[in-house]
Amino acid sequence: MTTVLLTGFPGFLGSALVERLLDRHGDKDALVLLVQPRYREAAERRRDALLSAAAAGGRERAPDSDPDLPSVDLVEGDITERDLALGDSGDNRRDALAARTDLVYHLAAVYDLGVERELAEAVNVDGTRHVLDFCVDARESGDFDRLHYVSTCYVSGRYEGTFTGEMLAEAGPFNNHYEATKHRAEVLVREALTERDLPATVYRPAIAVGDSTTGETQKYDGPYYLLDLVRRQRRVAFVPRIGDPRATTLNLVPRDYVVDAIDALSGMADTVGRTYQLCDPNPPTIAGLYRAFGRATGRRIVPVPTTARVAKAACEAPLIGDILGLEPETVPYLTHPTEYADGATRTALAGTGIEPPAFESYVDTLVAYVRDHPEVTPDAMV
Repeated sequence: MTTVLLTGFPGFLGSALVERLLDRHGDKDALVLLVQPRYREAAERRRDALLSAAAAGGRERAPDSDPDLPSVDLVEGDITERDLALGDSGDNRRDALAARTDLVYHLAAVYDLGVERELAEAVNVDGTRHVLDFCVDARESGDFDRLHYVSTCYVSGRYEGTFTGEMLAEAGPFNNHYEATKHRAEVLVREALTERDLPATVYRPAIAVGDSTTGETQKYDGPYYLLDLVRRQRRVAFVPRIGDPRATTLNLVPRDYVVDAIDALSGMADTVGRTYQLCDPNPPTIAGLYRAFGRATGRRIVPVPTTARVAKAACEAPLIGDILGLEPETVPYLTHPTEYADGATRTALAGTGIEPPAFESYVDTLVAYVRDHPEVTPDAMV
């Protein structure tokens, strides 16, 4: 029997990954989903929907009686607490869970460019530290196999040049607290690998957008702010041009590619101790991104020359900012100097058929989803 602990459910990537894990594991296995109490009801609905979909995919019985499905248990907890908020008086559930856990997928983090420093530190850094301590205890008390840790390509900060999976200390100045804290969290994971002999694999997605086949996403942030700016204008859409938009790329990958890649790589024994960047080897330039949004929305794009300082100030100004509707923290990415290499990822996934699709091939799907789902917001789960 294998027990898998996953954090970050019912979040954007976590929900999709659980769907894959249901396919991989059988009735003798258990998935334990660590969920914050405030998301308990949403997590129950999402879990039940995933189990129903799994049952409908060829299994003969209902999820609650189907012998082919693993058990899926929701456990209320909080990674910002040292004991993951599992240490009840007289009954230390944390230690009991650690003793039977074989695999951990740590996805929980604050995915928000504008996150406040204190919150980012608590969730992204302290949370990762507490999960690492849990994994070390699991290894010492049982047959722990590995930690699968989801980081981000943007631990690079504003590194000038090509950033590879082997690089980390070389990171440049950070755009925001999100990048800085994810960098410190990955440093902790690497230290656990070498100093605490903890088996782990690190995955660095680029900017994850909606599913390439359905467009589904959990929130509209990052490049969606630029899409919203284009959509709110009629026929002609004015967009900020900072520097040379033909020389700066924005590395986007759809959710399904990220989850497919993590699912495949995490099932390979020889990926322990490695870092895999899940990025687009041919990302669109900022100019190309604008053109793609223009084609998909039927707008003619007109770039307006400005500077980063002026653009950010405009986004922060009460009246102009409301009109623009851009998150100020997105402005630095219009001149982001870093390119990302995914050679190790492509080598490991060779023959699987898993590769990132070109942005132009699914941009229409993303735009259609935004048009049809105005109820989705930019708010992040925290």
